Amino acid sequence: MSEIEGIDPGAPPSGPGCADCDAVGGWWFHLRRCAQCGHVGCCDSSPAQHATGHFKETGHPLAQSFEPAEEWFWDFATETLYENGPALAPPTGHPADQPAPGPADRVPVDWTTRLHR
Repeated sequence: MSEIEGIDPGAPPSGPGCADCDAVGGWWFHLRRCAQCGHVGCCDSSPAQHATGHFKETGHPLAQSFEPAEEWFWDFATETLYENGPALAPPTGHPADQPAPGPADRVPVDWTTRLHR
């Protein structure tokens, strides 16, 4: 997976956490970063599933894991996993001291019962 339409390697991430969860005081399990515009959203195991919502709203099909040391990409349109792809603008993951789930001050005690499986 090198030069692929819909990937902008220069687009910076929208922030260190799920932009949509942050806007409403929510929390996330893991994070995904849109490879086209940099929007950071929460994964499908998270209560709000904002990364998939971003794909449905914008049509931007490719997302990269925004977890530290993970480089894989997911194609929402074809449901295909790619183990690697082009380097995206830094940072390539949320801050290492930010826990998953996060952010720490908004994760409910019963968070494991609230995950989508």
